[in-house]
This record gives sequence, C-alpha cells and structure tokens, in this order.
Amino acid sequence: MRRVAQFFKVSEELFLQAVTEGFPQYAQEEARQMYETLKLPERATKGSAGYDFFAPFSFELPPAATIKIPTGIRVKMEEDWVLKLYPRSGLGFKYRLQMNNTVGIIDSDYFYSDNEGHIFVKLTNDSNEGKILTVEQGTGIVQGIFLEYGITVDDRAEGIRNGGFGSTTK
Repeated sequence: MRRVAQFFKVSEELFLQAVTEGFPQYAQEEARQMYETLKLPERATKGSAGYDFFAPFSFELPPAATIKIPTGIRVKMEEDWVLKLYPRSGLGFKYRLQMNNTVGIIDSDYFYSDNEGHIFVKLTNDSNEGKILTVEQGTGIVQGIFLEYGITVDDRAEGIRNGGFGSTTK
C-alpha cells in the first residue's frame, strides 16, 4: 500500500473553542480533558479500507436529531488524493445514521486553512424505528477512505482554499 497521508490533532486552542461554542454544557477544563484523550483515526484490521474517527465526547442522538461534532482531527495528504468520510456501516445499519452532506469530502488543501483543516462531521439519526443512538466517548462514528483522483487536461483551477463547508465556491 502507498502511504499518502498523516493525521494530526488540531491545536488545543481551536478544539477548545469548537467544543465550548458548540456544546456550552462543557466547561473549558472538560474540553481540555477531551482534547488530551483524542485518538487519531486508525484502521481496525490490516484489510480495512476505512480509518475510524472517534467521538471526542459521549452523546445521545434521538430520531430526527442532528449533531455537528468537532473531531479535533486534521489530515495532511498528497496533492492528488482526497479523504472521503462515511458513517460507520454498523451505525448506518442499526440507526440509519446519515451524514448530512451524504459523503464528507476532505481536499488536500484543507489542511492549510485558517481553521487548521479541522474536520467536523454533521450526523443525523434517521431512524424510522424510534431508536435513540447512544455513543460513548472514544467510539468510532465515521470512517474515512483515501482515494486518488485526476483532473481534466484543460483544468484551470488556481483558487486558494481558506475554510470548509462550501468555502471553495465563495
């Protein structure tokens, strides 16, 4: 296998800001403890294609509810590669857990954004069986798969990214 990327934590300051703004029930010290226990994404087995991203804190997600999770993770990868994020298959199967943008696309230049390339995932429990999803801190929630891509022979893209979630079309 070709090694094309490496995961890192975002800065502690950026992670604390994201957690305390998005989840005000957590005090600064609680968010700091979350940061210290963040696990970098990893594959479960030698044959796994996906790198599991882990919940930085415990949460419950009732049917039809949505949550935007700061993973505390960023990724540096070779230029012609992309990281695609999908719900872990077991959570999708049991709870119809969906990513709100269906597939998360992490471009190689996102690493250099002002937000340090902080990867967020927005999930919805789309259960039609009334199941509440309970996730403990450190549980795998999404998986990321690296794929190589090509561009057209007449491509002229010269823009510079600065941000995520639609930043390349602004």
